[in-house]
Amino acid sequence: MRIIFKKFLLLLTLLTVSLTVWAVDPVYNDSGLAIGGYDAVAYFTEQRPVWGNSKHTHEWQGVKWQFDSEQNKNLFIANSEKYAPQYGGYCAYAAAKGTIVPSDPNSWSIVNNKLYLNYSPAIQQRWNSNVNGYTSRADAKWPKLIKQ
Repeated sequence: MRIIFKKFLLLLTLLTVSLTVWAVDPVYNDSGLAIGGYDAVAYFTEQRPVWGNSKHTHEWQGVKWQFDSEQNKNLFIANSEKYAPQYGGYCAYAAAKGTIVPSDPNSWSIVNNKLYLNYSPAIQQRWNSNVNGYTSRADAKWPKLIKQ
């Protein structure tokens, strides 16, 4: 019985360590910039990805965000939650599957006034085939995937 208990504790410890190791930062920041340096606000105002300018940066959630203009920067500061991509800018489809994968700023969609990024155009097509279903799953799984 004592050996079984020790094995159980070892398994529990390994599982806890594994979950901690795999948890990621709340905002994906390739090369130290959110959305790889793209302007989060431009997806809404210009309906396309626009490269940000290092002259217009703002730090939010421990990550630098770049914007094409001072106006976009100010819009983001006033309502960051509105403009920031869902699931920290990681691939939304992967979050629905319970995993973390980087995203491609060019594979995006705005649904119900929220920005979603995906890993690739092919994955974005899958995401678009059932946005409501995938959103529900990703919303439930996301808190367990990030560092608390």
